[in-house]
Amino acid sequence: MTQDMAVAIGWLEQHPPAYAVVVVIGLVLVAWLANWMTKHILLRGLRRLLSAVVVANDLELTPLRVVSRLSNVVPALVLMLGIRAVPALPAALVAVVENVSSAFIVLTVALALAEALNLLNALYRRRPDAHLRPIKGYIEVLKIAIYLVAAILIVASLIDRSPLILLSGLGAMAAVLMLIFQDTLLSLVASVQLSSNDMVRVGDWIEMPQLNADGDVIDIALHTVKVQNFDKTITTIPTKKLISDSFRNWRGMREAGGRRIKRSLYVDQHSVRFLTDEERRRLDRFALLDGYLPAKEAELEAWNATLPRAERDVVNRRRVTNIGTFRAYVERYLRRHPGVHQGMTLMVRQLAPTADGLPLEVYCFANTTVWAEYEGTQSDIFDHLFAIIPEFGLRVFQHPSGADMRAAGSHLAAVADI
Repeated sequence: MTQDMAVAIGWLEQHPPAYAVVVVIGLVLVAWLANWMTKHILLRGLRRLLSAVVVANDLELTPLRVVSRLSNVVPALVLMLGIRAVPALPAALVAVVENVSSAFIVLTVALALAEALNLLNALYRRRPDAHLRPIKGYIEVLKIAIYLVAAILIVASLIDRSPLILLSGLGAMAAVLMLIFQDTLLSLVASVQLSSNDMVRVGDWIEMPQLNADGDVIDIALHTVKVQNFDKTITTIPTKKLISDSFRNWRGMREAGGRRIKRSLYVDQHSVRFLTDEERRRLDRFALLDGYLPAKEAELEAWNATLPRAERDVVNRRRVTNIGTFRAYVERYLRRHPGVHQGMTLMVRQLAPTADGLPLEVYCFANTTVWAEYEGTQSDIFDHLFAIIPEFGLRVFQHPSGADMRAAGSHLAAVADI
C-alpha cells in the first residue's frame, strides 16, 4: 500500500495539472470537513451546554446565532490559507481565491456583528423599562455603519487594494452620500428627539388623523413607527413625521386613571319654564334633590325680600326653573355614580343656545381608561338622563321625522273632517 501511494505520488509529480487538481479536491474536502466539524460538533456541544443552563424560552437570547454565523469563517480560512499550497496554479487564480475568501470572511463577520446587535436589543427589551427608552433605532444605525464599513472592505478585498484608497474617495462623495442617506439622517435625529423628550413609547395610544393612525404603538424603529389601529390594521408612520407634524398621545389620560366624558343634551327651549307649586311638591320625591329645593327657595325668598314693595310683582321675582333643577339633579347624580371619578373636574353647564336646542353639557371623568368600560359608563349616564328628563317638564330637541309628519297630516285631516 505504501509502495502504491509512493508510485501514485510520483506519477502526480510528473503530471502537475493532475497533481494540482488532486490537491484542490483535497483542500475542498478539508474545508468541508472543517465546516462539518464546526457545525455538528462545536455548535451542537454549545447548544447542549446552553440548554442545560438556560430556560427553554430564553434560548432565542443565546449567542448561538452569532456563533453559527462566525462558524462560516472556518472553511473560508482553510481555503484562503491552503490555496498557496496547491502547486502549478496561476498567481492570478490564487489571488482571486484569496480575495474572494477574504471578502466572504468580512461579510460573515459583519453578519455576525449584526446578529450580536439583535441579541443586545432582545436582551434590552426584557428590561421592565425598555419601552420607555427603546434602542432599536440606534441598533439599526450601528447596523448601517457596520454594513457600510463591510462593503468598503469587501470591495477593497475584491480589487486587491487598500481600503484607505476607497475611504479617501468618500470625501468627494460626501454630498452624494448625504443625498442618499438623507432619510436615514433625518430619521436618526427624529428618533433621538422622540427618545430624549419621551414623546412616544411602545404601548402608547396615539392619534394622527392626517395619516389615518389611531391606535397603539407596537414598534419604534429608525425609519418608521408602527401603529396598530383599533380596527386591527397597521399604519406605518415615518419617524420624522412625529417631529414635523402634530399628533395626540393619550398616555397622560391612561396615567391619570380617568377618561373625560364631554357630551351635551340638547333641550327643547320651548319646554324651559318656572316650576309651579305642584311641580315643586312632585319633585320633592327625588332623593337626589333632598334639601335642594327648600334651600333654593329660601335663597330666592331672601333675595326677593330685598325688592321694593312696588317691584314685588311676580314678573320681578326670582323663581325656580325646571332646567336649573334638572341641572342640579344631574350634578348630584354624577356625584353618586360609581363609574365617575370624583377626584377630577365634574360640572354640568349650559352652552350657548343653538338652532338645535339648548345644550346642557355633562363634563366629568370616568374612573377607568378601558375603552369598553368607559363607553359603558358614558352610555349608562345618558340612558338615565334621557329617561328622567320628562319628569322635569323638559323635552329633548329632535328634528321632525317622517312619523311626526304623518301624525301632523292625520291631525289636519281630522280637523278638516270636523
